[in-house]
Amino acid sequence: MREIIFDTETTGFDPKAGDRLVEIGCVELIDRRETGVTFHAYFNPERDMPAAAEAVHGLSIQFLSDKPLFATRADELIEFLGDAPLVAHNAVFDFGFVNAELARAGRPGLDMTRMCCTVQMARKLHPGAKHNLDALCVRYGIDRSHRVKHGALLDAELLAHLYIEMTGGRQIGLGLAATSGPAATSLAGEAARPTIQARAFREPRPHAATPAEIARHTLFVAALNQPLWDDSP
Repeated sequence: MREIIFDTETTGFDPKAGDRLVEIGCVELIDRRETGVTFHAYFNPERDMPAAAEAVHGLSIQFLSDKPLFATRADELIEFLGDAPLVAHNAVFDFGFVNAELARAGRPGLDMTRMCCTVQMARKLHPGAKHNLDALCVRYGIDRSHRVKHGALLDAELLAHLYIEMTGGRQIGLGLAATSGPAATSLAGEAARPTIQARAFREPRPHAATPAEIARHTLFVAALNQPLWDDSP
């Protein structure tokens, strides 16, 4: 199965208030393994870059000023995404910005039924814990030491590792998964069924303490100084 893990960087939090998408990074998974195929692009937002947003991702308006408009690469992005499920961290945010840009470019938006949100997954798996990308990478032992600032492709790559771990790790597909059909069902049943061998009956062993052991225990207890169970004054 083909899945796309993606992340975005923006000028702010609300596309309805005029915030724009400035970067998108996508990582392709097939059968829950990275293929090495990615899509990455920066976009000219046609507006200023708030200082708070630049502090997060480090993308200045000077850097973005010569980058293409989203509309010029919209079809390329749509083709890359195909009809695959789309996985993102806080996916409603990312879907909202991508769909706002697609609408501005005169293209149909992404179907929200394709959305898989790893924040929602994390809340179910780890209620009460921190669910940001850094905290989850620490929890799952994913190296994020090279993540100095947010970056769409870098964060998508980290999220791909995280998504694989959160959905069972890289071992999930091993075993008899390559075999299909009735034979596979039969083999899987045989593999799961334990082999039971008849054993000779053995009388239970006595477990009572010997008189000598009881005597030694009595002497040991008598030598204790103010044992916890002794509540006498």
